[in-house]
Amino acid sequence: MIFLGKGTLFRRVLHAIISIALRLFFRRIEATGIEKVPRSGAVIFVLNHPNGLIDPALVFVSLARRISFLAKSTIFSMKFAAFLMRALEVLPVYRQIDANLEMRKNFGIFEICRALLARNRCIAIFPEGISHDETELQPLKSGAARIALGALGAGQRMKDEGEGMKEENPSDSSLILNPLSLKIMAVGLYYTSKTAFRSEALIRYGETLDVAPVGLDKNGEPPREAVRQLTNRIETALRNTTLNLETAEELDTVLKAEALFSSVYENLLFKQTLSQSFLRLRDLADKYRLLGQNNPEKMRELSEKIERYESELATSGVTATSLSVLQHPTAYVFRYLVLRNIILILLAPLSIIGAIVHSPAYLFSNLVGLMFKTHGADEAGSTYKILAAMVFMPLTWLVVSAVIFWFFGWQFALASIPIAILCGYVALRSFETVIDMTIWIKATWLLFRQRALFLRLLVERETLQKEIEEIIK
Repeated sequence: MIFLGKGTLFRRVLHAIISIALRLFFRRIEATGIEKVPRSGAVIFVLNHPNGLIDPALVFVSLARRISFLAKSTIFSMKFAAFLMRALEVLPVYRQIDANLEMRKNFGIFEICRALLARNRCIAIFPEGISHDETELQPLKSGAARIALGALGAGQRMKDEGEGMKEENPSDSSLILNPLSLKIMAVGLYYTSKTAFRSEALIRYGETLDVAPVGLDKNGEPPREAVRQLTNRIETALRNTTLNLETAEELDTVLKAEALFSSVYENLLFKQTLSQSFLRLRDLADKYRLLGQNNPEKMRELSEKIERYESELATSGVTATSLSVLQHPTAYVFRYLVLRNIILILLAPLSIIGAIVHSPAYLFSNLVGLMFKTHGADEAGSTYKILAAMVFMPLTWLVVSAVIFWFFGWQFALASIPIAILCGYVALRSFETVIDMTIWIKATWLLFRQRALFLRLLVERETLQKEIEEIIK
């Protein structure tokens, strides 16, 4: 990341730090469609915005291309944050929602964006204009379309002027006659949980839009109708890469149905990709909406069945996925659990030390995330949580090193830093393994102690899965 990255050395170091922080915060990060990203030429990435600064961070670390993001100007009001934003080549956007009286500065920012695109660089923008907690895409602002059409219009004007000069000076090879080639790419972001530690994130690189140049007015602005049409195209492309549901209740129902459906296929050895789960969620959302319109009674009955089944699972202390324990031979399950218990016991000293040392930083980071859930009008809980962890965790290592130095000298103090980091990582992975194993042990225990209940839950799961499959078909 540091040696092969783009931009200054400091930017590349930040790239590596952010990558590691995200990889530790999220248990799984997937990027799909990344092969569709143009390897060269000017590109505007348009993204949905559900999760504060985590959204640009994920795209920033997942692409090899050098990107300049547009972010709200209020971030630049803090000196240290402004320093980091400039190092990462982030550009400020002045929003009316921030009661900012400097919105006229956006014209200058748009000019900078057009200049970057003219140099075949990339910019990224969140056309919703706000980080939010809604279940569907919010109305888009026109900034992305204005920047794209303005850049193309300026490039076309330069080409026309160049052709005129070329006719007057046919021997001058320095005149540029090639117009700007610009594409807009929709990027969808999906989180299994936006603020939960060790949740999962999906980055979907979707449709690429070709944009035709239009004439600009005397102020260098594109026609309003062209801006409106391009904004509509961008909205359609973004909707095709994101999950859109009308209400939180509808989202909850669809999530439970998808988890129940997927559990039939998942087991100790196999877990579906986030992309597979996301596509099924979208498909289920579309079908549920149709079912609710055409047969609301059947929709209500199925939702009630799923709710009752979820309650039964919670009472039994198992999950729908853990019922798949029967897919494996008894000897394999026993060996799987025993081996992991042995590994946990062997790593227990490191895990215990790591948990004790890092618990204060973990608790303080969570507290910061709870105290500062928003930044102005934007959702920012997980942003604050990760930023706090990026401060408290290194501070923890320095405190441990200082204590060791006081008692044992600088050699031991220096060695304590990588050991503390290792212990923290072992504690993290051990904790996750314990949670996973507990669920499967409960299912195994239920199978041997209350076989009838286990088999009834298994049959009910198969029945509900078939009903959901019928809806999909």
